[in-house]
Amino acid sequence: MKPVPNLMVIFGASGDLTRRKLIPALFRLYQRDLFHPLSFVIGCARSKISDEDFRNSLKEFIPEADTETVNSFLAKIFYLAGDYDDSSTYQKLEKKIAELEQKTGLDALNRTFYLSTPAALYPNIVPKLGEHGLTAENYQGTPWRHVVLEKPFGYDFESAMVLDRMLHKTLQERQIYRIDHYLGKETVQNILMLRFANIIFEPIWNSNYIDHVQITAAESIGVENRAGYYDHSGLLRDMFQNHMLAMLSLVAMEAPAAFDANSLRDEQLKLIQSIRHFPQDELDKYIIRAQYEPSDSVPGYRQEPGIAPDSVTETYVAAKIMIDNWRWQGVPFYMRSGKRLRRKVSEIAITFKRVPHSIFPQLRPSDLEPDTLVLNVQPEEGMTLSIQAKQPGPKLCMGSLSLNFSYANVFGTNIPDAYERLLLDCMLGDQTLFIRSDIIAASWRLFTPVLEAWQIDKNSLLSYKSGSDGPEEANNLFGKSNFFWRSLQA
Repeated sequence: MKPVPNLMVIFGASGDLTRRKLIPALFRLYQRDLFHPLSFVIGCARSKISDEDFRNSLKEFIPEADTETVNSFLAKIFYLAGDYDDSSTYQKLEKKIAELEQKTGLDALNRTFYLSTPAALYPNIVPKLGEHGLTAENYQGTPWRHVVLEKPFGYDFESAMVLDRMLHKTLQERQIYRIDHYLGKETVQNILMLRFANIIFEPIWNSNYIDHVQITAAESIGVENRAGYYDHSGLLRDMFQNHMLAMLSLVAMEAPAAFDANSLRDEQLKLIQSIRHFPQDELDKYIIRAQYEPSDSVPGYRQEPGIAPDSVTETYVAAKIMIDNWRWQGVPFYMRSGKRLRRKVSEIAITFKRVPHSIFPQLRPSDLEPDTLVLNVQPEEGMTLSIQAKQPGPKLCMGSLSLNFSYANVFGTNIPDAYERLLLDCMLGDQTLFIRSDIIAASWRLFTPVLEAWQIDKNSLLSYKSGSDGPEEANNLFGKSNFFWRSLQA
């Protein structure tokens, strides 16, 4: 993997995402010699400050390193002030880009435009980039002109389609990089390696051997400083339509013909299109929503700063997903995500079926715990396989044995951040871990009817205590099975 000369322009350069995620990720790439010596960064925002002031504002967010390395990296960063809907901003940007390209001695640099701004500003920025020729490519697409977009990709199906049409008036699909930072996490990427590089898993990765799958993305914090965005969005839009479905698709999709962007995303699309739509007449049997209430000294959602006292925005969603294809017929996928839960944890737990017959005296098949493979996405990336084994002693004592693998223990603490991997892919022209427009459309087709039903039925909103595992009613999704949600206790 060799870096190539690249000019990254970050719109919204004064925001938290730029300072806390993008610049530190670019610096770590620089330390690993994956940021080409002829690459540069231009930060663009409304604040009128100098290059030096901008560089100084970034220093506290750069990982600890020697002064010379930090300064040589910062020397590659420049700043441009301007309003996003003002043509003069893009004229100044053209001039600055030409100046930096002249420094390199190259005919032209590859360009990556990162929109670290609210989605409402995309219709201002993207057309302006097009009008000024900043995203124009030749027919071969080299040097490339990429535009990176942060979620949300629309508010519902219709708004997503409006956004998509706007983007494609200026850009081709191969130029659009819709980023989902969950796909940059090592454990999420390792799902593909685990499934398709190990012969022991593929033969049992189906309804013959798997009882059910649980996907959890739990947070212990509340809305923090995102009240304005979150109360307008809610958890279903914030997590399910993107992160949760992305993880589900990697766990459940068929093997792609090759490990390339289109082959992989073709299979993700097929999987999402195979998901059974939620029945409107018994919606609560398949998907529920809830909002956290006060607990001890922790405020409830409606007591958070910036939240309306009568808000019906959900902070927790649990769903039972059924996939109508041969591989997964009859296997439920349970997905849950919420705020102010017991602890922060993201995991994918694959629970296998129990043995059909027990040969051991006094042990029925139901007495033997099912084998479970847990892929830990965060906070500690790794995996655990729980199997049944004899416990030490002279008698036949059966118990669960956990085989643990931790990335930190094996590879040390220097695990690349998700943005580090994704930014590198942007600068290499690799769309494998980015979301395609037809996948966005299929996702919204699945969830928009749910949002519309909740808009009508305000009484469908349940509640749960802050610091708990979520609402008790979430266990009803398991029906008459003997399973429940995995505990969020450490």
